[in-house]
Amino acid sequence: MTLLYDFILACYALLLRLLAPFVPKARAWTDGRRGLLAHIGTTLANDAAPRVWFHCASLGEFEQGRPLLEAYRRRYPGTKLVLTFFSPSGYEIRHNWPGADYVFYLPLDTRASARAFLDAVQPRLVVFVKYEYWFHLLTMAAQRGIPTVLVSAIFRPEQVFFRPWGGFYRQILRSFRHIFTQNQASADLLHSIGLTGVSVAGDTRFDTVAATAANAAQPLPVVETFASQGGAVLVAGSLWPDDLPALAPLLHAYAGRLRVVVAPHEIDEATLKAIEAACPGPVLRYSQATPANAAAARILLIDNIGLLGQLYRFGQYAYIGGGFGKGLHNTLEAAAFGLPLFFGPNYAKFQEAVALTEAGLAFPVQSAVELMAVFTPLYHDAPRHLRLQDALLNYVHNQAGATQRIMQWLDEFVN
Repeated sequence: MTLLYDFILACYALLLRLLAPFVPKARAWTDGRRGLLAHIGTTLANDAAPRVWFHCASLGEFEQGRPLLEAYRRRYPGTKLVLTFFSPSGYEIRHNWPGADYVFYLPLDTRASARAFLDAVQPRLVVFVKYEYWFHLLTMAAQRGIPTVLVSAIFRPEQVFFRPWGGFYRQILRSFRHIFTQNQASADLLHSIGLTGVSVAGDTRFDTVAATAANAAQPLPVVETFASQGGAVLVAGSLWPDDLPALAPLLHAYAGRLRVVVAPHEIDEATLKAIEAACPGPVLRYSQATPANAAAARILLIDNIGLLGQLYRFGQYAYIGGGFGKGLHNTLEAAAFGLPLFFGPNYAKFQEAVALTEAGLAFPVQSAVELMAVFTPLYHDAPRHLRLQDALLNYVHNQAGATQRIMQWLDEFVN
């Protein structure tokens, strides 16, 4: 299996190199790893401070692990934090994040690269956030006696770890000294395959969104003016073109009553134009907006990155994108501000979305007709809207605390 694993990774790297001239993300992935190990070795060579290595697959996992990174920084200021990303979408946005001392791409997980990376970083502790199970890096760290921890993990019965033929992947899981899961079901699955170093800590993202909601003070005068002109505000976050067939009829039906802030997942010109074409009436792009022209607008299209977590505070309802595509995006950012949630049907792999739905606080829909059917009664029932808002705020508050629970374990280990 190790040979097969190495072969698959080699084919993956070759494919990305072939795609690099034509696909920007593939080009960023390959360019970012050119001379990477030498760069890491040179960068860290003269730094004798103890180091801890945190790994996040992409931007979503970074936001999930961020409260733990920040808590560790506060608790152990003399320890240097090394942060790695596998995906360009994480690295390109957060490579200058001041909360980490060093930010790198993760080298491809070959035996030689894993050895060189661990030799250069020499971490006293390794923390992986939610996903990614790299065989050579994790097993080699375990062989060297470096404690490895997985946080905010979530598992499902259909995953390969729990199949009769999944022994190779179970071996990777056993490389972790401890695994902190989001829920009891995941912990039970790990116990069923003989893992004992498992604790239910919850999802660290609740700590992130709760802190964002409590400190959402970034001045956004254009959005403030836009939202203060009367009428309820719907924030459509991480929107994809696949969401438009369900959402656009609602926007047309409520064109004179709703103000809509649309924050696409991708801000390429084709996506922006598709959204503009689907929306009723003129659409004002954020890059062209001023407080003066925002006052007259009904739809504000956010054509930059990084504002979404702050935008929800201006809304009364939220539509979360991705549910009509590969999978739903972050629902907790909106829930932290008490916004009733609407999204497409592909949400089953997202524990927080399932829990919010089961609690009656979120509304998955299959079509434009279903969206209209669940939105309209809520729009006309102000007392119910207020009850939902209170319930959402209580839900997020009650789920927070995963960071503290994990840090208690790390404190015992460190000390």
